[in-house]
Amino acid sequence: MASRAARSPQEAGRGARLMRAATEWVSSAGSRARDAHPAGPRNALLCTTLALVGFGMLIQLSHAATTLPAEAYRSEMAQQVLFRLIGIGLLIAGMALGPRRIERVIPAATVGAFALLVLCFVPGFEQPLNGSHRWIKIFGKGPSIQSSEIARVILVLWVARRCALLEDGLGDLRRGFIPALAVGLVAAFLIFREPDLGGALLFLMCFGATLYVGGARVRHVGLVGAVAAILLLAALQFFGHVRERFAVWAGEATNSQVTRAAEAMASGDMFGVGYTHGGFRNAGLQYMQTDYAFAFVGEEFGLFGGCVVVGLFAAFVWHSLRLILCIKDRFAALAAFGLTTSVSLQALIHLQVVTGLAPPKGMALPFLSDGGSALLAACLAVGLALGAARPVTGLAPELASEPV
Repeated sequence: MASRAARSPQEAGRGARLMRAATEWVSSAGSRARDAHPAGPRNALLCTTLALVGFGMLIQLSHAATTLPAEAYRSEMAQQVLFRLIGIGLLIAGMALGPRRIERVIPAATVGAFALLVLCFVPGFEQPLNGSHRWIKIFGKGPSIQSSEIARVILVLWVARRCALLEDGLGDLRRGFIPALAVGLVAAFLIFREPDLGGALLFLMCFGATLYVGGARVRHVGLVGAVAAILLLAALQFFGHVRERFAVWAGEATNSQVTRAAEAMASGDMFGVGYTHGGFRNAGLQYMQTDYAFAFVGEEFGLFGGCVVVGLFAAFVWHSLRLILCIKDRFAALAAFGLTTSVSLQALIHLQVVTGLAPPKGMALPFLSDGGSALLAACLAVGLALGAARPVTGLAPELASEPV
């Protein structure tokens, strides 16, 4: 006891030195990032995103090749190629434009985003699936889109612009923060009403994080957390499927899909059973191409493949932060933060669900999962974030002089 007590001051001093060293390193890294040229992190983020899109194409090829007949396979692959080419096109377009060049249309786009959320409940446009109203048909026919994916990108741009225009006024609860929060709450309620608890919580996390980084006070942002807690409690009260999912997560009930997904990942061992050799998708495990895409990776590519995917998303987060620190324009930096946070949090939720760290939730893995709306929204979000680092020239004088 005496020797332990004697060592404790030395250990405390060593801990304090380590903490100071870590703080100095973080501060130094931030300073270097702010002074760096944005081309480096921008190119790295672009390459990381393209790598994820390409890896996702491999996954969808493998899944379709062993679950669909030849004719359906060709149709599915044509659709996959088309969506990914459109996604890359949106990525390039977003890079060329950036948030500042589309700033004028953000208010109108926000109205359009709310219209898309409302159309989920309008007969003739709604497309109910599994008891949920998350998709709409364009003009009552044609391909369906998931409104919340598109709305999240647009409303992140809106709140970033709002924070930039208000500047210090965001700290005023009544005239600054509450009006901005009200817009986010209406959107979150519409998503929650579909019902889509996970989508509503993801939106609130992105919205609240952008508000906080944009200058809102901590206690004010706490209102966003309070609303999220209220939505969770309401879902547990009124939605039986939410209660069942939390029961599965808590170990009080079982779900074959969750169990089989864990078995699929475990079957991959270190390097997987081999590309196109996974058998769980043909043995009753559904949604491996969408909500359980990471389980698909674990089965066919093993722990190694899973680490590659996690490493790519970790690189995505790292280069996103480096890019944001390089951007001098306040609105562009806030937009890039909110957009990349949206993609990163969505990936985190998917990984947590598939590995059992969060309750079961249908959440696409960005760039890898099947699904047009999620892929296109993620590509557009990253493209605009990349475009935020481009110098803006040729703007009208009155726009260039607006407060940022």
